[in-house]
Amino acid sequence: MRRFIANPLSLRVQLLPRVVLANTRRPYCVACEPTPPQAPQAPPAPAPPSAKKSTPPSPSTATDLDHQSIAVAQGLYTISPLTPGSVFFLPHGTRIFNKLLAFMRKQYSLYGYEEVISPIIYKKTLWEQSGHWENYAEDMFSVTGRGAEGEAAKAKQEGRYLEDEEYGLKPMNCPGHCLIYASDDRSYRDLPIRYADFSPLHRNEASGALQGLTRVRRFHQDDAHIFCTPAQITSEIADTLRFVHAVFTVFQLPSYELFLSTRPEKYIGELAEWEQAEGALKEALNTTGREWAVKEGDGAFYGPKIDIVLKDAAGRRHQTATIQLDFQLPHRFNLKYRDAGGEIQAPVIVHRAILGSVERTMAILMEHTAGKWPFWLSPRQATVVPATTAPEVIAYAEAVQRRLSGVTNTLTTATEPPIPILEMATRTFFVDVDASEGKTLGKRVREAQKRRVNFTLVVGQKEMENGSVAVRSRDGKQLGEKTVEEVYQMFLELEKTYQ
Repeated sequence: MRRFIANPLSLRVQLLPRVVLANTRRPYCVACEPTPPQAPQAPPAPAPPSAKKSTPPSPSTATDLDHQSIAVAQGLYTISPLTPGSVFFLPHGTRIFNKLLAFMRKQYSLYGYEEVISPIIYKKTLWEQSGHWENYAEDMFSVTGRGAEGEAAKAKQEGRYLEDEEYGLKPMNCPGHCLIYASDDRSYRDLPIRYADFSPLHRNEASGALQGLTRVRRFHQDDAHIFCTPAQITSEIADTLRFVHAVFTVFQLPSYELFLSTRPEKYIGELAEWEQAEGALKEALNTTGREWAVKEGDGAFYGPKIDIVLKDAAGRRHQTATIQLDFQLPHRFNLKYRDAGGEIQAPVIVHRAILGSVERTMAILMEHTAGKWPFWLSPRQATVVPATTAPEVIAYAEAVQRRLSGVTNTLTTATEPPIPILEMATRTFFVDVDASEGKTLGKRVREAQKRRVNFTLVVGQKEMENGSVAVRSRDGKQLGEKTVEEVYQMFLELEKTYQ
């Protein structure tokens, strides 16, 4: 058994012993379940000489454009052997990560979700109640707390929870959201309740399965759980499918397939509940106007689900979004609401993830875009390149950088900000200055293109006098001379329209 001391004064964290059994893994929350990494693909055959000159690299034609190579080239993240499977996002990678979360948070306002923050550690008692300890224990990290040792019999007799009881780091959010729901009395007028959560999750993946961002031990999800009445199931599922389509469209991933996974051979619950749930999912799928297929018997043991499998630019298939119904957790946690007639009823839970693992989504987008991020998501949106080493030109370049970054609202060479703190509504962008000594202007421009910077802004004596910059796009296209304010407005429009 491997053990890691997290804090000698509080908790002892250890890996549960891993037992590998063929075809016995029974994930409890499939909406929170990462998909296995795809089998390695053979490198594509070399292109003929004539094609090499005319065809730009793409994820399907260049083997060096896998997400791990892109991450190294762009300085997005690193991983240490001292914490395998846990990612250190570097500043550029953190910008992408935070923008993905900010994007989802904006949509939550539109689709009626409320964000919550839940603990990452719970007592074993909770996991036994939810069914995870029985069905998922081998994939969880065990944590032991220090407390009232030797009081087990007395505590059990008095119905108390032990302070030194075994804990588990959460592999998914659903039990915690059930506790939030159960913390107050609920009426049918309160439903649906939609809780969203970006808290980090931990799963004890086998070390041999760890791979870049696609298979990790610590990760984040755009995880959400909808508590609704049976009559609301169809509309909630239909709204979620529209949400999925909107997100994939923004990411320019419109090619995806829908699958309905039905009741497996071994299931829990009443047959009538299953038939009602599958009927609701079918009705919601029909509202999309898209073709969908059935995976007979592929549902979770506690409810049917919809799997969404998308295709990237290279034709690779990834399961990210999942929507599933759950009639069992409400019973396990004794969740209730009072209906219009004053009767006590149990809600239905919809487990829902659109991006799935945020880390895996980043990997998919890296390869889908070949590292050429759209401006709104890009970690390096612009670089200002002074044409000369004249001090006044370099000072002007730095003033342009501050204005386009949003740090100042005017073009000034003053180094101190005019106000001590930025307003919450200020739009900021990542813009840096490359005034490297010993490098020609052409070399600095080429290096910016190599780093996949969206715009290179060249400034010299003329631009300084005109309050402008010479704009060059990532593909080398000359966009001409623009004022600094025109460039800032262009940035605002690109971000506003997700370009």
